[in-house]
Amino acid sequence: MSSPPWRVTPTGLEVRVRATPRGGRDALDGIEIRDDGASVLKVRVRAAPEDGAANAAIRDVLRRALGLPASAVALATGATARIKLFRIAGDGPVLAARLDALTHGPPKGAPSKDGA
Repeated sequence: MSSPPWRVTPTGLEVRVRATPRGGRDALDGIEIRDDGASVLKVRVRAAPEDGAANAAIRDVLRRALGLPASAVALATGATARIKLFRIAGDGPVLAARLDALTHGPPKGAPSKDGA
């Protein structure tokens, strides 16, 4: 199994993101294993990749998903690339656990345990 697309750092977390601008909605879309074996967190946003709008929208999706203020999430590399690195300030292990829960929950459309 591949390692997750995030890494705990002394100041928080670094997250590798695969951006999908003009994606029709703003959402985390799970984890993808790329051909080179690296994993990325897929983030889809409605914003177009113009004037930093998509990067700002991705930052907003990440901060909302983790319950953080906007100042806690910063784009580190990849401003014009599809693969980006975001740095998230805070308690790294707690943030990693939150992302893990958000990306490894029950599959969409899966029946509940009681069969309903």
